[in-house]
Amino acid sequence: MDVFGVDIGGSGIKGAPVDVARGELTEERFKVLTPQPATPDAVADAVAEVLANFGWSGRPVGVTFPGVVVGGTTRTAANVAKDWVGVDAAGLLGERLSCPVTVLNDADAAGLAEVRHGAARGRDGTVILLTFGTGIGSALFTDGRLVPNTELGHLELHGHDAETRASTRAKDEEGLNWTHWARRVQRYLTHVEMLFSPDLFVIGGGVSRKADKFLPLIEGVSAEIVPARLQNNAGIVGAAMAAVAAGPAPAAAA
Repeated sequence: MDVFGVDIGGSGIKGAPVDVARGELTEERFKVLTPQPATPDAVADAVAEVLANFGWSGRPVGVTFPGVVVGGTTRTAANVAKDWVGVDAAGLLGERLSCPVTVLNDADAAGLAEVRHGAARGRDGTVILLTFGTGIGSALFTDGRLVPNTELGHLELHGHDAETRASTRAKDEEGLNWTHWARRVQRYLTHVEMLFSPDLFVIGGGVSRKADKFLPLIEGVSAEIVPARLQNNAGIVGAAMAAVAAGPAPAAAA
């Protein structure tokens, strides 16, 4: 049975039905622009638009969020409206969509997909997935077990929030070429490696499609570095996986 996954990002919201056993989208994903400002109600409406495109209703949905998520409640909101802080996102979206909703951190979702179906499949030890986009998301695994909500994009690096220097948004806004941007990514990876000593870095986000443009330029990192195999679909797949892991919604009391 297909499960629906939605990936909420700072610039776009995309979703599709997923065959979670194979880690593949069963239909071409549909994307809308993230509303500005990205308030809870506006984003909920955008997510509803994505589901409506597929006629999806009543069945479980997994949704990613660009921030810390604990028990379905959003605790931070780096690249969306601050109104999200403290919101029962699972409840809000469940009511708006009229279906059971599981919410988790966006990079954690991408990491789950890559560990089960992608570039980190079968890898033991410490694995860190980093998604480069509007910000930098992170997912940390030890022997396949997720340590949730690490948010390593907000590490301080040379006096700056790391994602303000090394995200693809920073690359685009500052007009950096691949060489210059790769230097920043290299400094960031070196810092993360110093803290966690990972065996493997998986580089995700939309920029993973162009890994050949910058990964060969990165030097001085001991860990193996590979592009995400599921690329920018990893969040959708991981969201659907999380919805399955959450199990069926509890039955209503008589």
